[in-house]
Amino acid sequence: MSPPQRHLLVVDDEPHIGLLLRPHLERLGYRVSLARTLAEARGALGDRTAPLDAMLLDLHLPDGSGLDLLHELRARKATREFPVIVLTAEGEERVLEEAERLGAELLTKPFSPTKLTARVAALLGDAPTVPPDIR
Repeated sequence: MSPPQRHLLVVDDEPHIGLLLRPHLERLGYRVSLARTLAEARGALGDRTAPLDAMLLDLHLPDGSGLDLLHELRARKATREFPVIVLTAEGEERVLEEAERLGAELLTKPFSPTKLTARVAALLGDAPTVPPDIR
């Protein structure tokens, strides 16, 4: 019997990110949900009928900061170890350090779908290693 399909939530207000990532990740066997706002992301995270395995999170969203959502996740006991990859063009070191302190992996924009896939697979234990140049 094959393992259950992994479910990823991509939270990014840039439509092309979802359009690019969804088909790429789905071809690799992941189930992908998209959210363009914090409100949509909170709804998806609270949906018990479609549990999530990981989240790809942009920091700059129209209704607030992805960092706030990351703080909320880490405050909940059940999601302290929930895998999160922050997708950002953010250059402010303080913000990036805070995301890392909260246990998120960082991937700076622009990035290739191949690098993102390798990072997701490694984070979920679907791959043995992540090449060192992927950051």
